Amino acid sequence: MNANETTTLQKMLFLYKFIRTPKAIGSVTPSSRYLANKMVAAAQWDEIHSVAELGAGTGVITQAIHRSLKNDTKVMLFERDSHLRDQLEQQHPGFTTHSDAKNIHAVVRKQGLEHVDCIISGLPFANFPQSFRDDLMEEIVKSLKPNGLFIAFQYTLQMKKQLSQHFDIEAIQFVMLNVPPAFVYVCRKKQSSTN
Repeated sequence: MNANETTTLQKMLFLYKFIRTPKAIGSVTPSSRYLANKMVAAAQWDEIHSVAELGAGTGVITQAIHRSLKNDTKVMLFERDSHLRDQLEQQHPGFTTHSDAKNIHAVVRKQGLEHVDCIISGLPFANFPQSFRDDLMEEIVKSLKPNGLFIAFQYTLQMKKQLSQHFDIEAIQFVMLNVPPAFVYVCRKKQSSTN
């Protein structure tokens, strides 16, 4: 199977998953490589020894992470959909895969770490109830090292207020070449966020 056929299959699978569970998937098509590249470009990979990706999906951002990281970097992928998670395991056998981003801190500890250096998220926060969003944000903050990096894309600026409670927002970058266009938040954990 060539790269074009693989991409077409990924898009069809993503659309199917979106139709079945739109609140969990968040988009009708996987993230573009432009969005994935913009997200990973925001990290200083020579300083990152551990990273978690939340909502890894079909692995578009995962592939960009793989191309950027150093050999000894520990990578944890979180994807709720079991079929997509199985695909990620096959494509990236050196990474660990997990089902629920709400357990990120427990997973980080099981990996023998206190915190991770960076968390990259493709989760559709705007689709989640506020209580779930709050719980997830608490897990993210607790799992990141002091001054750690949180990079997330969203389709609106709705999360800006909540993110600014826990993070210094270093940049918000608009990526037009994505369906739909997206905002990339580049955030640094505040020193006052002691979780």
